[in-house]
Amino acid sequence: MKDKVALVTGGSRGIGRAVCLELARRGASVVLSYQGNEAAAAETVKLITDAGGKAKSVRFDVSDAAACTKAVDELLKEHSRLDILVNNAGVAVDGLIMRFRDEDWDKTINTNLKGAWALCRAACRPMMKQRGGAIINLTSIVGEMGNAGQTAYAASKAGLIGLTKALAKELCSRNIRVNAVSPGFIGTDMTSHIPEEMRAKMLDVIPLARLGTAEEVAKAVAFLASADASYITGEVLKVNGGMYM
Repeated sequence: MKDKVALVTGGSRGIGRAVCLELARRGASVVLSYQGNEAAAAETVKLITDAGGKAKSVRFDVSDAAACTKAVDELLKEHSRLDILVNNAGVAVDGLIMRFRDEDWDKTINTNLKGAWALCRAACRPMMKQRGGAIINLTSIVGEMGNAGQTAYAASKAGLIGLTKALAKELCSRNIRVNAVSPGFIGTDMTSHIPEEMRAKMLDVIPLARLGTAEEVAKAVAFLASADASYITGEVLKVNGGMYM
């Protein structure tokens, strides 16, 4: 990935950080976005630069379509190209539908789905001029199989799958590939709060009998972003330990 430029949203921690590190390790210049945790974003940048890679962080809210467009425009001013877009930023607001608030639905959809759509729209223009690029959307096993108490999150992640497949058909003539990675239960900040009893029940339904790691998801993302996946588009790559096949 030498001389490639990648934009990774939600790159300050968890899966996003692991993706940034993996792409940088392979030679890409990484621009990572964050919304609130400036210290975590700076730590990601430092981990990359200390290892000899290239990275910088930018702050914007992916749920703001205008901010997404501006972020891509600013990236192009500095780098003149965009080769890889990883839509990783997301939120999960859980709750039964009968008690779910409108504002929590809007926040989930706007961040997880609208934000990815807005960044795809902004990124496809330079990629079309380059006649090449790779877009990877981070969906979820919940978007594939559903989960009680997560109607908004499931809807947003299922929407990403539809976005991925439709956009893959739109952009294939310009040699732009669009794929999704669908993690199962991964050991990150988002799963660290799960009680031990519930964690044990989760492991019972995972054939590999363990949580995945952010690094394992990152390697799947990097594969789809690389030339090794040059004949793959519109695909949803499951990284779930066999929990959902």
